[in-house]
Amino acid sequence: MASQPKIIALMGPTGSGKTNFVNQLTGTTEEKEAHKLKSHTQAVREFTVNMSKDRQYVFVDTPGFDDTYLSDREILRMIAEWLEKKYRGRVTLSGIVYTHRITDNRMSGSVCKNLDMFAKLCGDKAAGGVRLVTTMWDKAKNKELAESRVSQLEGNFWRALIDAGARHKRLEVNSPRCAWGIIDDLTGAGEALLLQEELVDVERKLNETTAGQALYTQFQRLLLEQKETIKQLEDEAKAQKDPQLTKQLEEERLRLEAELQKTWNEMDKLKIPFLRRLALFFSFKKTQSRKL
Repeated sequence: MASQPKIIALMGPTGSGKTNFVNQLTGTTEEKEAHKLKSHTQAVREFTVNMSKDRQYVFVDTPGFDDTYLSDREILRMIAEWLEKKYRGRVTLSGIVYTHRITDNRMSGSVCKNLDMFAKLCGDKAAGGVRLVTTMWDKAKNKELAESRVSQLEGNFWRALIDAGARHKRLEVNSPRCAWGIIDDLTGAGEALLLQEELVDVERKLNETTAGQALYTQFQRLLLEQKETIKQLEDEAKAQKDPQLTKQLEEERLRLEAELQKTWNEMDKLKIPFLRRLALFFSFKKTQSRKL
């Protein structure tokens, strides 16, 4: 009887090196420019590697949040559907590689959002199979600065995941050998992710999950920021005497209002009705995993 393949998912922000990491593991050479901040993955894609007769890997490339073409809600739905299908088939991940550019000067809003969503869908039980991989070390000109970023990541942003069992690894050389060295100990069946337990074991809808509600909260914050920016533009336009500048400000205000409407629509689709929230609060069904 053939052994089950080891399934390892790649997650992380757009442009952080997920597709490149898969390319190193599979030996493919497509999408060499994946380090640029434009999404190359608009679907969950599986890549099978047969190491021997009874040793098979499946590497799963996933789109990042803040995708070039898809909304965050669509990204979450896409990843959730794939995870749910696997779990219903009694298949769990052997591990997850979460990529982060070591060249990032700061933790931008997009990077923080991706990390927050990842932690919320992962949960504490599956964290032992997580490898937090810093990429693009070959592009880090100041090694001392790069090391200080590692300290900040491990001591602050990644602290909860590391405390739950996740480990930091470095793709110091952009090579198959280095990539395989990072995942060589991810050989077990792994634990179910919190999102999988919520969707299957507890029978929640996607918008009722920890990840779904985290996204809803992010939309709420974005909505407030957009409203404040629109108000500032309106005040600035009123104070201007230059017709050309007033026109530019008005065009920007209209663009932002369109973005605000899209945010509102996305948020509305994630909203949980009051009676359903009440039913969830008193539900006896609980997940084994806890949120991070």
